[in-house]
Amino acid sequence: MSLPDQSQVIATAPSATAAKGPTVILTGDRPTGPLHLGHFVGSLRNRVAYQHDYKQFIMLADAQALTDNMDDTNKVHRNVVEVALDYLAVGIDPAKSTILIQSQIPELAELTFYYLNMVTVARLERNPTVKTEIALRGFERDIPAGFLTYPASQAADISAFKASLVPVGEDQIPMIEQTNEIVRRFNRIANKDILVECKALVPEIGRLPGTDGKAKMSKSLGNTINLGATAVEITAAVKKVYTDPLHLRVEDPGHLEGNVAFIYLDAFDPEKDKLEEMKAHYVRGGLGDSIVKKRLEVVLQEMLAPIRARREELAKDHGYIMQMLKEGTMRAREVAAQTADEVKAALGLRYF
Repeated sequence: MSLPDQSQVIATAPSATAAKGPTVILTGDRPTGPLHLGHFVGSLRNRVAYQHDYKQFIMLADAQALTDNMDDTNKVHRNVVEVALDYLAVGIDPAKSTILIQSQIPELAELTFYYLNMVTVARLERNPTVKTEIALRGFERDIPAGFLTYPASQAADISAFKASLVPVGEDQIPMIEQTNEIVRRFNRIANKDILVECKALVPEIGRLPGTDGKAKMSKSLGNTINLGATAVEITAAVKKVYTDPLHLRVEDPGHLEGNVAFIYLDAFDPEKDKLEEMKAHYVRGGLGDSIVKKRLEVVLQEMLAPIRARREELAKDHGYIMQMLKEGTMRAREVAAQTADEVKAALGLRYF
């Protein structure tokens, strides 16, 4: 089956004034480590904006994280709270966004079970996102079944809350289309539109490169700057940030393409006019990397200091975090249970 034109699956990021009606957004993270600047650019700051105008569910996808972390389940368990702390520290309000734990909503697993009958193994293996992730992890043919069938699980997550918008990176667009394939097939079986098709919300600023210049900022690669990083950790990370390897002397013209220091400044420096002047100076020569990195450190220190302070304060009250997660999960389960009941009825699985 060929993929549709991207306009069919990609939505324009909504503005606050455009929100009309109960538009539902589902987003979330695998809790395998604390969140970093890449998450902040790619999703977190958008979530803070969306929560004021949309019905937003934010999922801690711990069950999905186990598909390639079954040998270290404690890592997933402890990072549920760590990621929740990051959410609150950046300004996500649990009174406006429903934060939930995936594994505590059994209806999601139930929906996944039904949806697996609506997709073939061959189709799962053709999913470009799944193929890429399998290659990155070196699974070859030793693929955990849960990992291979993740598109069905994601379809369950999205459709359970009847989300019509799902913020993802461009590499995740095939997952959105596979969700819609399952939704369309189920609705044909039910002979009515019970489930909702969704569109991808792709952020304006894409994935941040790692501090080492690698294409992806990744916890496993150790090239991240965490949102809760200390001032000392930020300083050490900025010193290692990849710049222009051909910029050997201060007077040499520098290059901006692939220069991580400037990529980060583009993403975070609020003084855009001064940044453009710095770029021009760097390109014509006469501006050292140390000056660029000094500016980057100032920007990151100022941005992350209040996030770190709020995170540290919240971490003192573990009971509050767990109660917040419990309440959000309970609210989310009510929604998922309603959808699961509709799905079972449509499949003729309601007997009593």
